[in-house]
Amino acid sequence: MEELAALAMAGVTTVFGLVVTDAWEQAKSRDWRLFGRRGSGGDAGQVAGELEEAGREAASARAAGDETEARAIEERWGDRLLQVLRDDPRAVAELQDLIAAFGPPTTTTYISGDVNHGPAFQGARIRGDMTFHVHQAPAPSPVPSEPPPDQVPELTAAFVNRTADLGELDRWFPRPGASTAAGARAPRVGIGVLHGLPGVGKTATAWHWAASARERYPDGQLYVDFAALRGQSGGDVSEAVAMCLRSLGVTDDYMPRTLQERAALFRSRTAERRLLVVLDDVGQPAQVRPLVPKGPGSAVLVTSQSALGELALDGARTLALRPLDRDGALLLLAEGSDEETVAADPAAAERLVELCGGLPVALRIVGARLRTDPGLTAAALARELADENRRLDGMSLGGAYSMSAVLNPTYRLLPAGAARLYRYLGWHPCRTYDVDTAAAALGATAADTAPLLGRLAEDGLIERTSDGRYRMHDLVRLHARERADAEEPPTGEATLVGRVLTHCLVRTALADRAIRADRLRVADLDALLAGVEDPFAAPEGNGSRPNAPSGARPAPPSGRRTDPLSWLESRSADLLDVLRAGAAQDGLDTLVWQLAEAYTVLFLHQRALGPWRESLELGARAAARAVAPAAEARLRSLLSRPLLDLGEDERARAELDAALACAEIAGHTVLSASVREFDGRYWDRHDPARAVDAYRASLDLNIRAGEARGAGIATYFLGCAQDAAEEHTTALATLRAAHRMLSECRDPRMAARATAALGIAHDHLGDAEEAMRALEDAAGVLRAERATHYEAQALVALADIAERTGARRDEVPEWLDRAARVHEAGGSPLAPVLRERLRALGAADEAGSEG
Repeated sequence: MEELAALAMAGVTTVFGLVVTDAWEQAKSRDWRLFGRRGSGGDAGQVAGELEEAGREAASARAAGDETEARAIEERWGDRLLQVLRDDPRAVAELQDLIAAFGPPTTTTYISGDVNHGPAFQGARIRGDMTFHVHQAPAPSPVPSEPPPDQVPELTAAFVNRTADLGELDRWFPRPGASTAAGARAPRVGIGVLHGLPGVGKTATAWHWAASARERYPDGQLYVDFAALRGQSGGDVSEAVAMCLRSLGVTDDYMPRTLQERAALFRSRTAERRLLVVLDDVGQPAQVRPLVPKGPGSAVLVTSQSALGELALDGARTLALRPLDRDGALLLLAEGSDEETVAADPAAAERLVELCGGLPVALRIVGARLRTDPGLTAAALARELADENRRLDGMSLGGAYSMSAVLNPTYRLLPAGAARLYRYLGWHPCRTYDVDTAAAALGATAADTAPLLGRLAEDGLIERTSDGRYRMHDLVRLHARERADAEEPPTGEATLVGRVLTHCLVRTALADRAIRADRLRVADLDALLAGVEDPFAAPEGNGSRPNAPSGARPAPPSGRRTDPLSWLESRSADLLDVLRAGAAQDGLDTLVWQLAEAYTVLFLHQRALGPWRESLELGARAAARAVAPAAEARLRSLLSRPLLDLGEDERARAELDAALACAEIAGHTVLSASVREFDGRYWDRHDPARAVDAYRASLDLNIRAGEARGAGIATYFLGCAQDAAEEHTTALATLRAAHRMLSECRDPRMAARATAALGIAHDHLGDAEEAMRALEDAAGVLRAERATHYEAQALVALADIAERTGARRDEVPEWLDRAARVHEAGGSPLAPVLRERLRALGAADEAGSEG
């Protein structure tokens, strides 16, 4: 009985060894019913399938180091076959023939007592116990007969930077025996995905890392370029697997027909190999899974424009490649052209890096142009590429090697809806956009637009930002615009800008009203805002803010109120881009000046002088073209403020004269009062007596119009002018009245400014202690109200008093530093003055300590 058991186990070992070799594809058609006479019933194909499954399970268990499980599978089949041998003595000879056919050419003899176990019976007759010499089928050899495949292409161009990215790949795919983080268990087969926009260097990074990791994969490196396979009949995945099988020794004569069979054979052929598989330009997770090798320690490195998030279920790790930083980009440009070109004109080289957006493919093209055209300088090329209408054409070496050629294949594969959105985003005025703004550009709902944005993000054409918005690399944007110009109607861009401008006007107007509902506005937007959900209003049931826009709906109960000033800060650059785009189109002047008026509320709190000035200039010109004298008066008077802060007093005077004339034409009393107030602000600097007259005129007009807040503001400025005219006692009374009026109007920002002015008046009257108390109170309120420009004014006044009197002198550096940072953020010319004052203060303190 022991001899039969040995023969049965030898038969199982032979077949299980056969299953994981190429020979199984031929042998599986044999009649295997011997193994199924007491199991599966008699169907040869079914029995072969069971054998194959069991053999692969045993091989997998053994490869995973689970010898117990592997032996258990073999013993189950050995017991099954032993029962067949017991029941049918003819099966002994049949099994002996099978072992002879598929066993090795040499004989291994196993001895049990006085019995030899082998593939042949010794003697013509059998009496009593049987004697066998059994060939023991060895495990398939992991060492191929040919050199291991080494298919990943070699980089021929310079590779720079990416140190952190390469280090991450080293952590994903450690060397054999390398330690891992405490408690971490390295996967048997690692999968990693490098993703990013076209031309960012994914392929080069993968190739470079593969070259550095050859010793980690002694059984070779396989490579598949899916871009080359894409679109072939029969499916690129199946052909990709066939390519890898050919590299592992499978000829076309024995190539399985179906993808499933090819993938199974690929796993078998790689089960005892340590391989690196590099899959380039993958479009979907299904292209990866059939090519995951089975050998422990193997790895799959994928490049894709998408993160292929579904592969996370398979344990894949992802790494987003970004454009090169300044230093890396300069180095790549120098490698592509020559170091002398970059060194000869560093400023031009940096400008080229900026125009290429750090994108390696663009830098290589630009470098090649400089290298191949001796008469072309970096400065001349930078001037050429600075023109957005010529930039893509300039990033070309002719033929197929150009920035457009890099992006065209991805664009051509987009579905119609996503392709249309891609083109429209090329025209979009903003560099960043949320779903709602993109939907406005498309003329669609947010629900319809969100999946299209998702598709563009998956293809690497746009990038999600940390705050949930999207952005497009400048060169991708220019390609999208190129496609829009070629494929959309001539009026398409103007129509799109009008839709985006209207969308931004609605949101900005709602934010403006949320900050201060009763502020003077020339634009009548009630009809535009009617029925619009207000994201800045308190949710229903939580109380509504007073004076909400007429017709606007509060947010639903489940919604969250968006802080209007934070929203304006985060969208400021986008709003300025929209104003520029609207001003460049015909027929959008009214929308432009209305947006400029609403947008200015941001700068009443935070003085970013450059954007404030430009937005008001665009708005004033648009109002003039639209023949809207009230709007022109409002915007030109507002424009005088940043001009005065920038020291352009003559220009401010000209704007105010035009505003006064427009206000007279408009016949708008409250507007006239406002323009008179701004006029007084100019005269504060040049003629205090005329300033007092201007503020009295503004106060009278506000009282006549019943404008309580306007009267309070005029009273405040009147008190400041009286103080400047050395009427300090009168100024105190006027400023106290202004503080009371503004507090009654629930305007804490302006009331705090009145408190600060009271502090300065107290100082002029010799009461430094009361002055510092008032100024410190005012600074605290203004900071809470995020009116940082006026906070800085109060802090500087505090520092002045402290330095003069010696009181609280140790706090002066803190006050001046805070004020300097506010002015620096706004681009104010006072910033360097304050920094110099701080430097001198520090030097004086140091000299005093030494003395």
